[in-house]
Amino acid sequence: MHLGKLITFLAVTLVACGTPKECHAQPIGSIKTEEYTANFEKRKSLESLPPYTDTIEIPIQILKIGISEEVYEMYPELKDARVGMGVTNIVLEYLEETGRFVFTEDKLEIKERMVQQFKASSKGFTENKVDGKGKIKLAKYFVYIEVYDFSVGEDEVVEASGVTIKQVTQLGLQVRFVDAESGEVITGSGQGRAITTKTSTTLGDIEGPTFNKSTVGVSTKKALETASVRVVEKLIKKGLLKS
Repeated sequence: MHLGKLITFLAVTLVACGTPKECHAQPIGSIKTEEYTANFEKRKSLESLPPYTDTIEIPIQILKIGISEEVYEMYPELKDARVGMGVTNIVLEYLEETGRFVFTEDKLEIKERMVQQFKASSKGFTENKVDGKGKIKLAKYFVYIEVYDFSVGEDEVVEASGVTIKQVTQLGLQVRFVDAESGEVITGSGQGRAITTKTSTTLGDIEGPTFNKSTVGVSTKKALETASVRVVEKLIKKGLLKS
């Protein structure tokens, strides 16, 4: 810590405290950022969904997350943290856990191999016969994910015994279901937070924690679970899914 900052810190300590015991008990100063979570993005768990009573699973196709250059310009940390990695896989797992969906393949090369396998089977080139009754299932909804909020902030509490700094990584993600026939969009949003805490017991070491990329993964999972639950709830409310 610089000498000037140390003198200021000690001066505030002496003014704010009467005895060492009192100094240890009460904070000398703090910096805190206001937090706000809208109702549409408040945390929800998969366990809050009612049991699925229907036997029909809706075919959906999950598209890869698309982050535009405009979003990267607004949140350059997203590119550094590679936030898009694994998001498609995570939301697929969450939606599969609901028991309401069956997933169609989006890769063209996989679909072409399916057709080639059927042709080889019909010509007797393979050991296992494919009877041809199965058809490639079309998606009822296309699903994709968008980033609508990203921030990294710090809260600091200074006490005579040391300093505690909390770095909060906040990520807002929206899961979008697009009706393949009508183009109607049904959304579910979720906000995820991950907190890194650094505590120092020495006056000379009060620098904040460096940005931890793992916090992006934690906040992503929290945001996607909430968003997945909320979009399913909307589908149920609209009568597009049985509860």
